[in-house]
Amino acid sequence: MPQTKHPITDVQLLLPGHLPQLAARSPDAHKGQFGHLLVIGGDRGFGGAALLSTESALRSGAGMVSLATRPEHVPAALARLPEVMAVGVSSANQLMGLLEKISVIVIGPGLGDAAWGKSLLSVAANASVPQVWDADALNQLATGSVELPANCVITPHPGEAARLLGLSTAEVQADRLKVARALSQKFNAVTILKGAGSLIASPDGRLARCDQGHPAMATAGLGDVLAGLVGALLAQGMPAYEASCLAVWLHATAGERQGGLGRGLAASDLIPAIRQLLEEQSPCLK
Repeated sequence: MPQTKHPITDVQLLLPGHLPQLAARSPDAHKGQFGHLLVIGGDRGFGGAALLSTESALRSGAGMVSLATRPEHVPAALARLPEVMAVGVSSANQLMGLLEKISVIVIGPGLGDAAWGKSLLSVAANASVPQVWDADALNQLATGSVELPANCVITPHPGEAARLLGLSTAEVQADRLKVARALSQKFNAVTILKGAGSLIASPDGRLARCDQGHPAMATAGLGDVLAGLVGALLAQGMPAYEASCLAVWLHATAGERQGGLGRGLAASDLIPAIRQLLEEQSPCLK
C-alpha cells in the first residue's frame, strides 16, 4: 500500500558507523553471560514461525535459547536446531517452570488466537523479564484481553498497528511517524513499526528510521526473524531502544544483500547474512 513520506527532522537515520554496538567478548567469556532466551509460539499449523525466531536468536548470539511450542513440533525443532532446548507445552502450567531460568522472552510468532496461545501469553505477561511481543501476541494485546508488561519491545506491521490504535491500515500508512510515537506512548514500550522505512520509537521521545531493505523482502516469516534478533540483542545486554535500532538495520541490510539475488527470498536466507553483518558492525573479539 502506498505510504506518505513526510520530511522528518527529528529522526535519527540508521547508517553504518552510527549504529549501536554490542560490546566485544573477552577471551574467557561463557554462555551464561549472554542470556537465556525463550521463544514461545508455534501453535498447530504455525510451527515454522517459532522455529524461525528461535534460529534467528541462536545465530545472533544469545548464550542459550529455549523454545516452548506444541509437543508435536519438538521433533522438527530438534532435527533443525539441536543446540536449542525445545520443550513441548500443552498448558500454561507447564510454562511456569521454564520462566524461572529465563532472562528474555520472545512471544507471538505462530502463537495463534486459540485458547493454547492465549493461556501462554497470559503467563508470559506476568513474567518480570524483558520481552519482545510480535504477531499474535500483538493481536491479543489489541483486544484488551492482556496487558503489556514493563520492559517490552513491540514489533507491529501496519495492520497490527492499526488494530492496536483502532485505526485503518491506510491511516497508519498516511502518518507512520505519528503512529510509531503513539504506540510507544500508549504501551510505554519501544515500538518497531515495520514496513518500508521502518521506524523505531522510544517512550522517551527518541525516534529512528531505517531506509535499507529490498522489495524481495515482501514474503512471509521475516518478522519472525526480526523478533528473534531483537531478543538476542536484549539477551546480550543491549538496552531496548539500542537493540531495536541495531536489529532493524541488520535485518533490513541483510534483506538488501540477499534481495539482490532476486525474487524467491526466504526468511531463513537472512539469518546467515545477519550473523555476518553483526560481526562486521560489532566484532566478537577484543
